[in-house]
Amino acid sequence: MNSPGFRSSLSDLQPLDTRSFAKSASLWLVWGSVLLAWVVSLLSWRLWTPAPNVLLLVLAFWCLYEPRRVNLFTAFLFGLLMDVHDAAPLGGQALLYGLTTYGVVLLSKRLQRFNAVVQALHLLPVFVVPGAVYGLISSWLAGQWIGWSWLWTALFTVALWPIAYILLHYLPNRMHDDIETGAA
Repeated sequence: MNSPGFRSSLSDLQPLDTRSFAKSASLWLVWGSVLLAWVVSLLSWRLWTPAPNVLLLVLAFWCLYEPRRVNLFTAFLFGLLMDVHDAAPLGGQALLYGLTTYGVVLLSKRLQRFNAVVQALHLLPVFVVPGAVYGLISSWLAGQWIGWSWLWTALFTVALWPIAYILLHYLPNRMHDDIETGAA
């Protein structure tokens, strides 16, 4: 069975995927970024028709990488807060946020195997389909077609995914490593 020179021991075993053993993000980073995105989403720049949905982007990111801290319920609550802020029919944005984060959670195992650009390509339908549902419901409630602004918003939001990935995934870890090593 064992050839000469072949030695096996349990200490030689290595996990196939070491990313699952990586340290999770700090609580302050997760909730600080969500609250900052929420405050930014309350500003008037969102009146620009194809403005990206920054809050939804950050919620989707943390639903993918920290599902125990940010989940569907969190996204639904922030959607309700945005409905109240926009004086929109209650539940519209909550549905949008809930469907989008559900799609992210559904694809989470697959998404974590890819880099940010490929993740953005996979997330394109995850952001567009709930946006279409929200656009159709809004059109039905308004009694007229509201246009394609929901599509542009979804496309711009997905286009920002690699930037959010770098800012929320790599920069805090890099700063933490610099602090530990004493580099400034």
